[in-house]
Amino acid sequence: MWLLILSRILLIYQPLNLAVSAATALNSLPTRGPKVLVAIAVRVLGAGVSVAAGLALTNRLPHAVRLTQVALAVSAACDVFIYTTSFYPNNRPPGDTPYYVAATIAVHSLAMIYLWRSKRVRTLLD
Repeated sequence: MWLLILSRILLIYQPLNLAVSAATALNSLPTRGPKVLVAIAVRVLGAGVSVAAGLALTNRLPHAVRLTQVALAVSAACDVFIYTTSFYPNNRPPGDTPYYVAATIAVHSLAMIYLWRSKRVRTLLD
């Protein structure tokens, strides 16, 4: 069940999150300049790897777990990059960024630990 949830997050949530946030970010292009395009490109990369991993998990491909681990690492790195730079518009209250970074690292780490430790994942995809 957790594997199904993880694959759906990678397949559905990541692209939707990108679409909604990129639409908002593009509106800030006149004020933020080309830096926002770099941030959008980083998010597109993260979403692309996530979709590939979600498809691999859904189709139970042999490399699915490794690709999902890479996707989680890329997604976490993209999120931390977005949270810690001023490239991307946000509406977080001042001082809350460390909480967002910590939550992102915690969620991605838990998913990684699940993929590493779960016997069910290994037997399901072997």
